[in-house]
Amino acid sequence: MEASEHKAGSLEERRATFGREMARSGGLIEDGRIMGVFATVPRERFAGAPPWRIFGGGEEGRWVSDPSELYQDVLIQLKDEAAINNGQPSLHALCFAALEIGEGETVVHVGAGTGYYTAMLGLLVGAGGGVDAYEIEDDLAERARENLKAMPWVRVHAESGVQASLPECDVVYVSAGATEPLGIWLEALRVRGRLLFPLTPEEGYGGMLRVTRNPEGYAARFLCGAKFVGCEGARDAAMGRRLEECFMKGGAGEVRSLRRDDRPDESAWCVGKGWWLSRR
Repeated sequence: MEASEHKAGSLEERRATFGREMARSGGLIEDGRIMGVFATVPRERFAGAPPWRIFGGGEEGRWVSDPSELYQDVLIQLKDEAAINNGQPSLHALCFAALEIGEGETVVHVGAGTGYYTAMLGLLVGAGGGVDAYEIEDDLAERARENLKAMPWVRVHAESGVQASLPECDVVYVSAGATEPLGIWLEALRVRGRLLFPLTPEEGYGGMLRVTRNPEGYAARFLCGAKFVGCEGARDAAMGRRLEECFMKGGAGEVRSLRRDDRPDESAWCVGKGWWLSRR
């Protein structure tokens, strides 16, 4: 066997192991679809040319050239700024499972980066579904468009997922931190549609909030803690400070619904302008 063939085979084996590891990290080992997308999508294709700078386990970052090292639960820097990375795989595995994305569904992905997790969304919905991916950084959007050209049912938009006219969809998945559940995201959802986004304060950790649009009202619950780069156009400093207070006092796990009015009652966990999270 040629050395290059052996290396390619080893990389495929590493991806398969990575898929199992990511499924296991979220307690998802029985979910073959989630395992499959992490084992299938080649992470190095979306990371740019080597060497790559990776972050994980509290380290400040190190440079690697071996693509097999990308198949760990680490962040990969996409631009000179370390904050712009392609996300923690185990968190996205947990989020995909929580969204329960079905074949044939339509997804809006806000903050697509170079398209790594967008590609997984494309595999989950299949050619009978559709993904509209929004990325505000023009260079990243162009890279995503090139990376995803083999999936014609995935469309990349080099524009803000906060200001664009979003299509009606089954899922809105946001990969940047916001200080509120934006109306543009909620109103894009069909009935039984799901929104999952990082609700994050000015400092420290927030949480991944899953919102389901019911025939009447919205169910809501926090999935896990989260810390993301901010979503441009979806942040308010005063609300960020209020969120910081709410997360510090605890009780996020008690949230059960999102209310869209200015009439909070004693069940309110956090109150924003025109919205609040209730323990009921």
